[in-house]
Amino acid sequence: MNSIKKTALTFFMAISLGAASTLAFAEEAVNSPAASVAETIAHVEKALVEVNKSDFSAARLHLKAARSASEKISGNEAIVKQANASVVQGQIESSHGDVKKSADELNKALVLYKSL
Repeated sequence: MNSIKKTALTFFMAISLGAASTLAFAEEAVNSPAASVAETIAHVEKALVEVNKSDFSAARLHLKAARSASEKISGNEAIVKQANASVVQGQIESSHGDVKKSADELNKALVLYKSL
């Protein structure tokens, strides 16, 4: 009976350690710069769709998410800084209700982020 308990305990510990290491690899993949670029691009694209529909409150949420995701991007700092400036300008224009100028700025940001 005692050996069955030890075997079961060993088995469950092995499974839990295996699961923990898998989670560590998944977390690494999510926090990679490429994932941050993809997440930023996705949010900017969604914001662009919302701006074109004149739904500025939803666009504002996506632009905030894009700005926070862009903070995790590393490398090519000049392009990232310029793209972030376009996102901020697009956010300002959307808060003023200017669809065309906001869409233009967001398209500039998309081109810059996609060049990374």
